[in-house]
Amino acid sequence: MALEELRKKVLYQNSIEIWIGVSQEKNIDWFETENYKKFIGFLLKNNLKMKQMTICFDESDTASYGGHSKKVFANKLAAINDENSFCYSIKLNDDAIELIRKFDL
Repeated sequence: MALEELRKKVLYQNSIEIWIGVSQEKNIDWFETENYKKFIGFLLKNNLKMKQMTICFDESDTASYGGHSKKVFANKLAAINDENSFCYSIKLNDDAIELIRKFDL
């Protein structure tokens, strides 16, 4: 499971990486900003403890997943500039993962 792999790397992870992981598990196109906004809206509505954070992908960063650039995605979200388009830091404990997996489009 993608979320379990993220948790093995670090306990706190950014919401974009988590979004990519849950999208992989649910076979959702992670590059759609409207889907990300729905995901964040779901987490906020369900009072998941999250801290807004700034995320920056280095200009030389070629990180991509599924043929899409994380940097381009983050820049698209930054241009939207609302609560549901922000990047957050999330502690990937059992309760958080359970809630995250309840998200559905």
